[in-house]
Amino acid sequence: MNFIKYWKVLTVTIIAGISLPCDGQNVTLTLQECRQLAVTQNKKIKAVQSQIAAAKIANEAAGLNNRPSFDASIMGVHVGKPLDKLLPPTLLNGSVSATQPIYTGGKIKLGQAATSKAIEITEEQKTMTEVDVLFEVENAYWQIVQVKDKIVLANKYKEMLQQLHAELENAVNAGLTYKNDLLRVEVNMNEADLNIAKANDGLVLAKLNLAQIIGQSNHTDFDIKDSVDGNFSAMATQSFDGIADNRPEINLLKKAIEIEQIQTKLIKADLKPQIGFSLSGFSSVGKKINFSNGENSMTSYYGLLNVSIPIFDWGKNAKKVKEQTLHIQAKQWELEGTKELINLQAQSAWLQINQSVKKIELTGHSMKQAEENLRLANDRYKAGTITGKDVLEAQVIWQQAYSSNIDAKVEYKVNIANYKKAVGELR
Repeated sequence: MNFIKYWKVLTVTIIAGISLPCDGQNVTLTLQECRQLAVTQNKKIKAVQSQIAAAKIANEAAGLNNRPSFDASIMGVHVGKPLDKLLPPTLLNGSVSATQPIYTGGKIKLGQAATSKAIEITEEQKTMTEVDVLFEVENAYWQIVQVKDKIVLANKYKEMLQQLHAELENAVNAGLTYKNDLLRVEVNMNEADLNIAKANDGLVLAKLNLAQIIGQSNHTDFDIKDSVDGNFSAMATQSFDGIADNRPEINLLKKAIEIEQIQTKLIKADLKPQIGFSLSGFSSVGKKINFSNGENSMTSYYGLLNVSIPIFDWGKNAKKVKEQTLHIQAKQWELEGTKELINLQAQSAWLQINQSVKKIELTGHSMKQAEENLRLANDRYKAGTITGKDVLEAQVIWQQAYSSNIDAKVEYKVNIANYKKAVGELR
C-alpha cells in the first residue's frame, strides 16, 4: 500500500472513530467527512458490498465446474420371497464414483464468463448506490444548514418584536397609542416562539436523517461546519454530448447487454455435443453375493463414456436464440433511451443552477429593500408619522425576505449536487 492510499484509509478511520461521540461530546463534521462516513458506514452500500461478495463466490464456484466430482453412497437391501431366490436376503453395497466433463460445448467457460459479468454488474450497482447515497448526504447536510440559519433568523426576528413590544408598551402606558398595536405584536411574538420551537424540532429531525444516512443512527450530538454563505455563480453554457457515458446506469445497461449475449452463446451451446466420463467402484456384502465364486463379498468397478449429440428438437433451440436476440435488442433500445433521458437530466440540472443564481440575486435585492423599508419604518415611527402596525408589517417583510434568500442559497447548493449527479461527477 503506497503512502497516499494509506493516508486515505487512515483519514476514513479517524472520521469513523470520531463519528460516535460520547455523551456530552459534540463533534463538528464537514460535508466531505459526512460523505466519507456515508461511503464506509451506510447500510445500503454495505448491502451491495455483500452482494458483490456473493457474486465473487458464485464466480469461484463456476470456475470449479471443469473439475471432477466425487460421490459416495452406501445402500442396505433386504428382500423377501421370491426375490430371495435371486438375491441374498440381506446385502450391503458401498460405491464411490468420479465424473469428469470432457467437452460441454463451451458451457463451463461461458458460465464462468457470465458470473464474472455478474460481479461487474453488482459493482456498477454499488457505484449507483454510492451516488444516490452521496446525493442524500448533500440534501440532508444542507437541510441542517437551512434549519440552523432559519433558527438564527427567527431569533433575530423575535428580538425585533421584543424591542417593538417594549416601545409600544411604553407608548400605551403613556396614552400615546392604542393597545391593539401592542396586541398584534404579542400575537406575532407567540407565533415567533412557536416557529422557533418547530425549527428546533426540525433541526433534531434533520440531524437524525443525516446520521442515519452516514451510518450513525440515533445520534444528534454533532454539529456541521458550513453555512449558506459563499460564492453563487452561474454556469456557462456547455455541451452535454457524451455526458451519459459517465453515468453508472449506462455502464450497468452495457454490462446487462453483454450478459444477455453470453446467455445467447449458452443457448447455442446446447446444440453442440456433450462428452463426459465417469468411473465407479463398488463393494457389496451379502450371502453368496459373488456370482462368480459364491463368496459373501464382491468388489468391482466400471467406467462410462457418455456422448450426447443433439439431432432434432423441432426448432425449439433456434426459437430460444431468436427470443434472446429480441431481449438484447430491447436492452439496446433501453440503453439509447436512457442516454437521451440522462442528457435531458443534465440540461435540466444546469438550468436549475442558473435559476437558483437568479433567485439568490433577486432575494438579495429584496433583502436590501426590506432592510431599507424597515429602517424607514422605524424612523417614521419614532417621528410619529406611522403606527406600530406599519413597523410590524415592515418586520414581517424583512423576515420573509431573509428567509427566501436562505432557501435560494440552500437550493443552489442542492442543485450543484444534482448537477454533479446528472453528469456523473458526484463521487
